[in-house]
Amino acid sequence: MRFTYRYRLYPTKAQSEFLNGQLREAADLYNCALEERRDAWKICRKSIHYYDQANQLKAMRAEGLIGLANFSCCQDVLRRVDKTFKAFFARVKRGEKPGYPRFRSFRRYDSITFPSYGDGCRLLDTGKLRMQGAGHLKVKLHRPVEGQIKTITVKREAGRWFVCFSVERSAKPLPPSSEAVGIDVGLSSFAVLSDGAEISNPRHYRQAQARLRRAQRKVARRKKDGNRRRKAVRELQCAHAHVHDQRSDFQHKVSRDLVNEYSLIAVEDLNVKGLSAGMLAKSVHDAAWNAFRLKLSYKAEDAGRVLVKVNPRRTSQTCVCGAAVSKTLADRWHACPACGLSAGRDHVSAQVILQRAGTRPSGANVEVVVSCVS
Repeated sequence: MRFTYRYRLYPTKAQSEFLNGQLREAADLYNCALEERRDAWKICRKSIHYYDQANQLKAMRAEGLIGLANFSCCQDVLRRVDKTFKAFFARVKRGEKPGYPRFRSFRRYDSITFPSYGDGCRLLDTGKLRMQGAGHLKVKLHRPVEGQIKTITVKREAGRWFVCFSVERSAKPLPPSSEAVGIDVGLSSFAVLSDGAEISNPRHYRQAQARLRRAQRKVARRKKDGNRRRKAVRELQCAHAHVHDQRSDFQHKVSRDLVNEYSLIAVEDLNVKGLSAGMLAKSVHDAAWNAFRLKLSYKAEDAGRVLVKVNPRRTSQTCVCGAAVSKTLADRWHACPACGLSAGRDHVSAQVILQRAGTRPSGANVEVVVSCVS
């Protein structure tokens, strides 16, 4: 299995300037490669591919036209351009809105990748990161890196620096458990379990709206392309990053507790993209159900648990006995006239979800997740 470990970097002022310079050089190379492909097709009707551009790197570096310290990083930048064009042509083929690849500002090009571990970047026994051109960078290793490191990515986020190790390691199954659970996610509560337990919704974005509003107002009042505007943008980025970190921490803890306790976890295969386009868009985005389901998926695979996605159709309009019990969105209580069951709407929905996962019919009702990459 492949996992990603993410740690905070603490570069010195000189190292930070060097890293920013490397990102600027990477953005310039990205834009030059994109321009070459665009002009070659416009003028000569010729398609240029990755290897056509990669073969030019050695000569360009010899002439001093590329400022990236590591050769493999240059190749990775060209692979990103190639991946962008492949995605563009795939959208054209599917009949979607194409979205032709665009140039990248150096302020929005935020990461460089070392595709081969040890080639320009490696983790030392002292706990520091040795990076070509930058020297030894201080890393906060809050947990050990387990497995074989494949790639290293140095990333900038809201003025902070992080290093991401992509590793391959074997799964670590947890002791067997006979417990199973169905999860009904919602907005009033983040999730209700089939055993009646309720996980409250922290609403991190709602809680931070006042701070975000002030930060956005400050950006709007600053003169464009000025240093004070850049500082205000950084403050807004930090506010959004704080909300993201809070949400991610909450979901990691909840998903870990569920995987540790239950051997079979049943969730709804919701169309979150469709739900996020309606009148509840802000609340749906704040809950981030897809991100939670992804965390559950790879944790379950690593622990040897089973995650089952069931068809969400009418889970809230059906009783455990199978009878149809129609309810509006405002009705929060389930009362079945057939079997007499009286319970909370979300609690019964979670039981129906678990029931569908337990029967596992052949067809489109369930989907068993067997693999996921962290």
